Amino acid sequence: MSSPTSPGPLHLRGVLLDGTAEGERVGELWVTAEGRISLDPVPDAPTVADGAWILPGLVDAHCHVGIGPDGPVDLEEAREQGHTDAASGALLLRDCGTPVDTRPLDDDPRMPEIVRAGRHLARPKRYIRGLPIEADSPEELPALVAEQARTNPWVKLVGDWIEREAGDLAPLWPDDVLKAAMDAAHAEGARVTAHVFGEDALPGLIGAGIDGIEHGTGLDDTTIAMMVERGTVLVPTLINVENFPAFADAAGEKFPRYGTHMRELYARASATVASAIEAGVPVFAGTDAGGGIVHGRIVDEIAALAQVGLGPARAFEAACGAARDWLRRPGLVDGAPADLVVVDRDPRTDTDALRSPSLVLRAGVRLS
Repeated sequence: MSSPTSPGPLHLRGVLLDGTAEGERVGELWVTAEGRISLDPVPDAPTVADGAWILPGLVDAHCHVGIGPDGPVDLEEAREQGHTDAASGALLLRDCGTPVDTRPLDDDPRMPEIVRAGRHLARPKRYIRGLPIEADSPEELPALVAEQARTNPWVKLVGDWIEREAGDLAPLWPDDVLKAAMDAAHAEGARVTAHVFGEDALPGLIGAGIDGIEHGTGLDDTTIAMMVERGTVLVPTLINVENFPAFADAAGEKFPRYGTHMRELYARASATVASAIEAGVPVFAGTDAGGGIVHGRIVDEIAALAQVGLGPARAFEAACGAARDWLRRPGLVDGAPADLVVVDRDPRTDTDALRSPSLVLRAGVRLS
């Protein structure tokens, strides 16, 4: 039998879910000594799951390994963050921007797989201090995007942030620069997403061909229709949107317009996301862990998505099979890494089943 820090061989039998709302079959699979899924029997593999629900590892499509409440953290704290996510069943993370190079952690068998977006790209004094690469002029953005795209499959823009003179959220980039930036990323084979809270930055970003929108609380019927037409995805980070009233309070008397705006965005956030879902915008689950959100809360985000209109089955899909397909990572297929979560009841009808997995395997290594 495998040790706590090495892969299989292992044998699992039960309901095999492909991570979508409909895909299931009763069957069995094996984990090889190399930590890969095998659909053919592996000799001498002990049975570690029988009669359970077996699914691909969950996906947190928006998190920040390497960022804490006070900004960048050291590698050991980043390691603990990744361990927390993996133990929760989130075995695939899309890291949406960090100034910390976490690649040295990739050899840790208890770390989740991380799909990276490099560092945030912003204008001076238009994002959280210490996190972004700052463009002194907007025209620098395409070159900065191309540089990030050469080493990361995603690029993360700050689409809007408070502008001190206006005292409210405002876009950072002109439309023509955004189009050039998207073209630069796509030429390198990378995709682009952007932090956007308000309304005004959305038409330019979506129209320029951006691949994803993070948060998206300022969406309306027009920009939702633009996203549907272009296939732009939304990661609404609903558990972080719960912090909007606190953001507004922190603005105090210095930025009253911003405070009022954030409260308005918060008040309609659930209805906004529900409208995007109903219109057919692809929606995925992301927690925004790092900073104000602790790691390991992917099931809270799944539950929140279920409540605003996805329902339990599609919310599960948004954090599992559909999200894996979107990030171009395999599920329960022969030869894939054995990133598996085992639960005692169907998570498509009861999202709380995901809160207490009986077994979590990362490339065949037992995490629980």
